[in-house]
Amino acid sequence: MADTASSFLTPWSSFYVMTGSSAAALVGLMFVVIALVTGLERRTSTDGVSAFSTPTVMHFAAALLVSAILVAPWRVLIHPAALLGFAGLYGLVYLTRVIDRTRRLTAYNPDLEDWIWYTILPLVAYGTLLAGAIVLPIFPVQALFTLAGGVALLIVIGIRNAWDVVTFIVTGSLDEPPNKPN
Repeated sequence: MADTASSFLTPWSSFYVMTGSSAAALVGLMFVVIALVTGLERRTSTDGVSAFSTPTVMHFAAALLVSAILVAPWRVLIHPAALLGFAGLYGLVYLTRVIDRTRRLTAYNPDLEDWIWYTILPLVAYGTLLAGAIVLPIFPVQALFTLAGGVALLIVIGIRNAWDVVTFIVTGSLDEPPNKPN
């Protein structure tokens, strides 16, 4: 009897339910935090948001999308592979725009750590998703581990970058120090 898509995907369902739920919750938390700090006076620009905040939300959204694709009841692996390949390719193209925006920043000069966490590691994650998608119909067991690594990396990147963005907004971008009580 030939293996079906569900025979490969079912053992991964709890992993992808967990990662998808986590990614969705973290997107929600990003919205809450941004809404809470909207009243603070900031030196940040819309270019900074495009280079740092929006990509962080996109990484969580990509992890959610990949998780949703891989918990769906597919009959053959070529269909989720095509969707995952598109998602990985889109992530790579999107990151080229992020890199361009980051290079053009004038209000902030990104350091090496910023380049690693906001561009290089996401490129690795989306490249991993694309590679996993390409080999999914041929080597499903190995591809599913590759895809899981890409999703986990996107969530770790997102968590780290969300913390970085929020701490910058709250502590590093205030025009004046907060008033201290007497």
